[in-house]
Amino acid sequence: MEVVQLQRRYIEYATSLFNEGYLDDLFVQLQRLQDASNPEFVAEVISTYFKDSEKTLNNLNEIMYQQRIDFKKVDACVQKLKGSSSSIGAQRIVNACIALCTSYEEQNIVAYRRCAAQVTQEYAAVKDKLQNLFWLEQQIVIAGGAVPVLYK
Repeated sequence: MEVVQLQRRYIEYATSLFNEGYLDDLFVQLQRLQDASNPEFVAEVISTYFKDSEKTLNNLNEIMYQQRIDFKKVDACVQKLKGSSSSIGAQRIVNACIALCTSYEEQNIVAYRRCAAQVTQEYAAVKDKLQNLFWLEQQIVIAGGAVPVLYK
């Protein structure tokens, strides 16, 4: 596939991520911090986010299946995930975390478990989408092109 086609595909795919609410303006701001001196900056930040978020999600899932749910631990995990997701522009995860916050504020275990599952689903979807976006970036670079700058 030629560079121009890859770049067009990249822009279309990235635009769909914004239109579908997976990403927001903070992701564009993160990308603007990347430069020639650190061309892997965004990929490194996102990789760290994935590692940390998976630990946090594992903690949430462990808490979810305890006989007595410690809602303070839930709060700590959700705030951490919400904050880190917000910092990379992962808006759908942030929204799912907000719903989860509401369910544990009400101490509604059924709603909490449903919302926790939604957070996990949104995380998996965002991870998949970002991995696809980075794959497209790699294909553009391999083909000798420059990754288009996203605007939002």
